[in-house]
Amino acid sequence: MRFTPRFLDDIRARASLEAIVGRRVRLVRRGRELTGLCPFHQEKTPSFTVSDQKGFFHCFGCGAHGDVIGFTMRAEGLSFPEAVERLAHEVGLELPKEDPRERERHAVEVTLGGAVEAAAAFFEGQLKTESGRAARDYLTGRGLSAKTIEQFRLGVAPQSRGALKAALIAHGIPEAILVEAGLLIEPEGGAERYDRFRGRVMFPIRDPKGRVVAFGGRILGQGEPKYLNSPETPLFHKGAMLYGLDLAGQAARKANRIVLVEGYMDVIALHQAGLAEAVAPLGTALTELQLELLWRYAASPILCFDGDAAGERAAARVVERALPRLKAGFSLRFATLPAGEDPDSLIAHEGRTAIEKVLERSVPFSDALWRLVVGQTPLDSPEARAAIGREFERRLAEVTDRDLRFHYLRHFRQKLNEAGFRARRFEPGAKPGQRRAGPPRLAAPSRPVRRADERLRERSILQLLLNHPALLGEFGDEIAHLTLIDQRHGALRDFLVGLPEDVLMDRAELGAALAARGLDAAAEGLIGEGARFLDWAADPGAESGLEDARAQLRQALDLHHKLVELEALRHDAVQGLARDLSDENLTRLVGILHAIDGAPGTEDAAPTGVAAPGSRRS
Repeated sequence: MRFTPRFLDDIRARASLEAIVGRRVRLVRRGRELTGLCPFHQEKTPSFTVSDQKGFFHCFGCGAHGDVIGFTMRAEGLSFPEAVERLAHEVGLELPKEDPRERERHAVEVTLGGAVEAAAAFFEGQLKTESGRAARDYLTGRGLSAKTIEQFRLGVAPQSRGALKAALIAHGIPEAILVEAGLLIEPEGGAERYDRFRGRVMFPIRDPKGRVVAFGGRILGQGEPKYLNSPETPLFHKGAMLYGLDLAGQAARKANRIVLVEGYMDVIALHQAGLAEAVAPLGTALTELQLELLWRYAASPILCFDGDAAGERAAARVVERALPRLKAGFSLRFATLPAGEDPDSLIAHEGRTAIEKVLERSVPFSDALWRLVVGQTPLDSPEARAAIGREFERRLAEVTDRDLRFHYLRHFRQKLNEAGFRARRFEPGAKPGQRRAGPPRLAAPSRPVRRADERLRERSILQLLLNHPALLGEFGDEIAHLTLIDQRHGALRDFLVGLPEDVLMDRAELGAALAARGLDAAAEGLIGEGARFLDWAADPGAESGLEDARAQLRQALDLHHKLVELEALRHDAVQGLARDLSDENLTRLVGILHAIDGAPGTEDAAPTGVAAPGSRRS
C-alpha cells in the first residue's frame, strides 16, 4: 500500500513517541529530552534518548535512530506498511483504501496543495493593488509592519463572487479541485459555483512545514461572520493544527515555552513584538490533539485568554478538556489579560513588557481548576467545604494518571482545610469581614499532640483492611500513598497493596504469604486473638458488613489525611512566625494548633462498650 506524505505526517503528529517508546523503555527526563536503556542492544549505562518535541529517538551506543514509525518497526519486527497500519489504528486515522484509484487520489491531494498555494499568491497580490487599499489600511492601522505582513503572507479577497475562481481557472486548475480545496462554494441544485472568501483580509493557515493548507478571513467593515475559516478538506484538519506553529516551533523549543492566544492577530502581534513562540487554535475550542501538540514543545504551555466573560468560559472549557490528558511532568498554565484588552491591544498600548508581565503572572492548572470548581462559593461552613470536596473528587476521577490524581486530591484537601482555618479566625456572631479585636490569644491546646494518636489511626486502618481485604481493591491507590509513621505498619501496608486479589481474599493464602514475608507477628498483633479493635466495624465478631467497614475506613482515611496536612501546615506556620513575628502569622499558628487539638483521635471514635486500646478481649 502506498501512503501519501501528508498521511504519514498526520501519524507522526498524532502518535506520541514518548508514549510508544515508554511501553518498552523506562524513560527518565533529562532537561528537554528523555533517556533510558536502549531496547536494541545490551547496555548498563543509558545512551538512548527520546525527543518527543523533535519527533525522533537516537542511541549513542548502537546508532539506532528514527521516528515513531521507525521505532515501531524495530521494536515490533514489522514492515513499514505494518507499522504504519498499527499506528494509524492507535491514533484513530482511517487507512487509505487500496484500490486502482489510489494514485489518482494522491495526485488530487498534490493538486489541492497547488490550488491553495495559488490562492495564497493571488490574495497576496491583491493586497498590493489599488483595490487592496482598505485592507492595507486595516493592517497598518493594527500596527503591522510590511515585514510582518510578508512573513505571514497576509492578503485580501476582493469583494467579488468570481475573481479568485477566474484567476485560478486561468492557471489551469479545474473548478472541482477548487471546490474540494474549500475555495469555492457549490450551491445545491447545480447553481454556479462562487468564491467562498469575499471582501476579507486573508490569513493563510500553514502546516508545521510551512505549506499553505487553508485560510482564515476577517471581514472588512461590518457583517457576519466576522471571521470565516476554510472547511475541513483532505489538506486541512482544524482540530489537529495550530495557527503560527510553522514559525513558532523553533522559538518554542529554544525558549522551552509556548504561548497559546485566541486569534490570528494576537499571534501576529506577539511575533512582531519578539514573542515568536505564540500560536492560536483555529476558530474552535482547544482540542485534545492540539493539547498533545502543545506538550511537544513545552511541558507547561501558557494559555493566555482575554480578561472577559468569554475568556473565562474558554479557560473553563480547556480545564475540563485537559483533565483526562494530564500526566506527570506535563500540565498547563493560565494567564489572564486585563479587562478589555487582548494581546494585540495590550502590546499596542503598553509594549512587550506588559504582555511579559501577564505571562509571568500565569497560574498553574490547579489554581484554574480551583477557580472553576469553587467560583464564588463561600467556604465558611463545613457543609460547603464538604460539598466542594466531593465535586473535586468527581472531577478528578477523570485524571487517568493515578499518582497525579492522588496528589491533586491531597492538594485540594489542604486548600479546603486552609479555608476552614480562615473562617475560624472570626469570632462567633461577627459580621463577615470583621476581624477579631485585639491581639491574638495564644492559648495552649487542651491536650498535647501525640504521635501515639497517629499510630492508633494507622492501626485502625490496617485492622479494617486485614479483616475486609476487599476494600483494598477500592482504596488501593490511596492506601499506597498513605503517610505512615510506624515502620511496621508501613511494611505491612506495602506488602498488602502488592498482593494479588485472589491471595487477599483467601484467609489461608493470606496467612501463608504474611508468614513467608515475616509479617505474621505484625498481623497477629492487629487482628489476632488478643487484639483490641479501635473501630467497631473492623472487628470480625461485630454485626457489621462491608458497607459499615467501608464507611469507617473512609472516615479514618479522611481524618488521617487531615491531620497529616495539619502537621505540614503547622510546620509552615512555625517557620513563617520565625521569619516574621506578625499578628497575622501568630493568629494562623494558633488556628492550626486548635484545629489539631479539636480533631478527634481514633480512640475517641470507639463506640460505647468497646474497651480502650491496650485492654484485651475477654
